Amino acid sequence: MKFLLFTFVGVVHLFSLNSGKAIYKNDNSQRTFQEIKEEVARYGDVAKAIINLAVYGKAQNRSYERLALLVDTVGPRPSGSKSLEKAIQIMYQNLQEDGLENVHLEPVKIPHWERGEESAVMLEPRIHKMAILGLGSSIGTPPEGITAEVLVVTSFEELQRRAREARGKIVVYNQPYVNYSKTVQYRVQGAVEAAKVGALASLIRSVASFSVYSPHTGIQEYQDGVPKIPTACITVEDAEMMSRMASRGNRIVIQLKMGAKNYPDADSFNTVAEIIGSKYPEQVVLVSGHLDSWDVGQGAMDDGGGAFISWEALSLIKDLGLRPKRTLRLVLWTAEEQGGIGGFQYYQSHKENISNYSLVMESDEGTFLPSGLQFTGSEKARAIMEEVMTLLQPVNITQVFRAGEGTDINFWIQAGVPEERKMQFKYVKKESSVMALGSLSKSAAWQNSAGCITWCCIPQKTYPETRI
Repeated sequence: MKFLLFTFVGVVHLFSLNSGKAIYKNDNSQRTFQEIKEEVARYGDVAKAIINLAVYGKAQNRSYERLALLVDTVGPRPSGSKSLEKAIQIMYQNLQEDGLENVHLEPVKIPHWERGEESAVMLEPRIHKMAILGLGSSIGTPPEGITAEVLVVTSFEELQRRAREARGKIVVYNQPYVNYSKTVQYRVQGAVEAAKVGALASLIRSVASFSVYSPHTGIQEYQDGVPKIPTACITVEDAEMMSRMASRGNRIVIQLKMGAKNYPDADSFNTVAEIIGSKYPEQVVLVSGHLDSWDVGQGAMDDGGGAFISWEALSLIKDLGLRPKRTLRLVLWTAEEQGGIGGFQYYQSHKENISNYSLVMESDEGTFLPSGLQFTGSEKARAIMEEVMTLLQPVNITQVFRAGEGTDINFWIQAGVPEERKMQFKYVKKESSVMALGSLSKSAAWQNSAGCITWCCIPQKTYPETRI
């Protein structure tokens, strides 16, 4: 999770992802851009009503209060844990009590990994206790730990050049932060690359643009045929310190202890609720976030906030007595942190109806003040999206950025469904992912551009006043 992500399919469904051709046979693809622009503008009053309710009305801070109740009650929700399943059952009940339609659970088998006790102590050139967080799916060390000399590298290329030095050592990656998508490769692949050259363990500089001595966690992946070694993230500060020591020729020795264990897959669920469309109920606009989290902090940022503003999108539309022409579907994913397990299972179960998905959105990048959306689609679709975003001018959320993506929705994107996403990342996957009054109200108003899209993207030339 890098930023807050949404994937817009509602407006974009007028065009395919690459070619700009109409996707659905019942679309009126002969309409001019000016006609579509005028249609979007007709929903200005509806958009203002949503914004007023979310930001200034009785729903102000509702998503924050709902989220606080869940995370304070349940706490972190790691994949395979009892706390995750408790949260799913609570949300199932909450969505029913909120008056949403077709509330149900869809089963998913998910990984079950537990961190256990862990520690890392530098023994040479001086004694220094290090802050670490083991990475998801990592194996543990023997009970006595691993005590070994350290090899510090700044890239996979340097590791290959110094492969002979790595055997029998703990590899420390002090890779510079470029951006999330490039730098996260060291967290995901670091253990495998170190194991290939005979390392006993790997420690990765946390994937963060800044640090206050706070290690991050996240998923890592082993590779068939490559020995599994323990792996964890360390702080930016400790990685840089060891890099300086190594450059001076100091011998660095670390004792690493990790009690991590992997268990058999557990039973879990994606949580689903809807507002059924009035005219095209079979066509779906999907909004989503994930309920699972890592075991540190409360999982408030990653991704409690995203899940709850996605729920808020449906709540606001329901509270205003609005009925979209297309079905607005909320999905709260399970086991996203383990590699999008819930999202993949949902795609496998529903891909035969992919032509009915007008728009897919995922919110999974933090809950700060939003500035706009990341979007993937044709230039024609982008132009329409930019018009839709003008409806959010009252809260200054109008930008449309390029290159949207999302762990749980990438399967749909790859299949040609356009998407978009919201932008942010700093306090996730670490101990500080806790509740703090931020910008959930405006995030909810912004999220309801999903609602605007379901109304604006109507392939017809008549506009009943009682329906949107």
